[in-house]
Amino acid sequence: MSPTILRLPLLSGLVDYDANALRSDVSAGLSIAAVGLPSAIAYPAIAGLPAETGIYASIAPLVAYALFGPSRRLIVGPDAATMTVLAAVLATVLATPGVTTDRVAVAALLALIVGALCLVARLVRLGVLATFLSRPILTGFFAGISLSILIGQIKRFTGVDIEAEGLIGPVLELAREAASIHWPSLLLALGCFALLQVARALDSPIPGPVIVVLLSVLLSFFFDFEGLGIAIVGNIPEGLPTMSLPQIGDLPFDTLLVGGAAIFLVSFGAGIITARSFGALGGYQVEPNRELSGFGAANIAAGLFGTFPVTASDSRTAVNFAVGGRSQIAGLVAAATLMAVLLFLGGVLRILPIPALGAKLAATALSLIDLRALRQIWRVSRMEFVFALIAMWGPIGLGVLNGVVIAIAATLVYLLRKSMYPHGALLGRIPGRDGFYKLHREPGARPVPGFGACMIQGSLLFFNTDYVEARLLNIAKALPAGTRWLVIDASAIPQIDSTATAMLAEVCAKLKKSGIALGLAELHGDARAMLHRAGVIDKIGADMVFSGMEDALDEFENRSESPAE
Repeated sequence: MSPTILRLPLLSGLVDYDANALRSDVSAGLSIAAVGLPSAIAYPAIAGLPAETGIYASIAPLVAYALFGPSRRLIVGPDAATMTVLAAVLATVLATPGVTTDRVAVAALLALIVGALCLVARLVRLGVLATFLSRPILTGFFAGISLSILIGQIKRFTGVDIEAEGLIGPVLELAREAASIHWPSLLLALGCFALLQVARALDSPIPGPVIVVLLSVLLSFFFDFEGLGIAIVGNIPEGLPTMSLPQIGDLPFDTLLVGGAAIFLVSFGAGIITARSFGALGGYQVEPNRELSGFGAANIAAGLFGTFPVTASDSRTAVNFAVGGRSQIAGLVAAATLMAVLLFLGGVLRILPIPALGAKLAATALSLIDLRALRQIWRVSRMEFVFALIAMWGPIGLGVLNGVVIAIAATLVYLLRKSMYPHGALLGRIPGRDGFYKLHREPGARPVPGFGACMIQGSLLFFNTDYVEARLLNIAKALPAGTRWLVIDASAIPQIDSTATAMLAEVCAKLKKSGIALGLAELHGDARAMLHRAGVIDKIGADMVFSGMEDALDEFENRSESPAE
């Protein structure tokens, strides 16, 4: 086999493949299909898409990721958070005047856009985007998404059409329309939901969603749920999906691109969290840039086969790990199994009751609320907890798509706030020991007479220069009388921009008027070059720029002993 062919992750992973691995992969693949089928049928409802698109999304993307994805054990497929963002994007696009394209075609086009964005991000090595939304903000955002999903299940549970939006409005409307509740649907949904919780609590060997699907289909068959007025899935097209390119037609491309970017950011962020979690469990490293190739291929396949954007699936990957899947052959077996379901079991799935799917979605939504993580964030950082609440409020109060914008904005504000106020400290010496120590941290540290020393921790950029300037001038004012030098330990200043160079020049001039010389120690190469180009080194004096704080102190002492000093 040629080296070029072996570059495909699937084939390179089969070099030492054996019969035992094949048996494990076949078992894992069948289990993945069994667990994934209920989600595949239920998740499209979040975005108003037909049930078969969820099965399509569990076939073609799996094959594509198996060929091009770097992880041997990660399984891609429909994801609740991604579907909720997709629903918001579809609503925005289809509300544009003059748009006549059907919902499925728009979803497929968005999958192609997400796939293309993944590949572009891979080319320019933007895997770092996976960490753009911080864990606290993602935790809050997913909690908000989950509440949106829960509210969206009111109709599936009760049969009552709800027009109100938000969190409280739909509940109040349901209370006003209580007489219209279809009680058989509600009882069935509550029973299925309870069964899911019991199966999860007891760690049932047969996954709860599988039990619910089998039991609800049998009950629907024997008691004619459709005749009782309980909504059912309805006809699912028989046969396999065909490859086609969705047409843009009259769609607003700018809205599609913005919506695709929102889906990409959320799906990639959620997918990498899943990939890293199971990577830690399996003892292998996850490289976000390489995962972009796999996710890109999976989404392009989804778009070409008429379905919606996908990402890493935590439930299916967990099953793969639990059963002992060894390679992406497990994913291919799962895809083949779901093809067989489409070909031979479409009539059985037709009578699957909608309330059972609503129960599955409600259970999934609750699993997205990570109370343990929220409690941990509260204990560690009250400020980060506030940002998590802001991200949670976005999808509930302003809608899911606006919630993505709120999460991004909260991230930017969070980053800006962390950088606006760089930490600083006065430095001194401990008798009998080398080095400089922070005066507020080391009780034995003492300032050096005549020699002021401080440290700034963080980049000096345009938005924090006023704060840093005020801090340096206040430090200078508080120095004991007779202090002649103030040396800044710049080892923790990775970057300096042009605004900061002007600020340092101004501080130098103000300190000179007070009889204090400004010095810099341990400058990074880029920062030193910036100060040279701005002429700040000349204003400070090249002899006041030192390789380290010890060198600065030695030079200060030498000049103090010199008659010229």
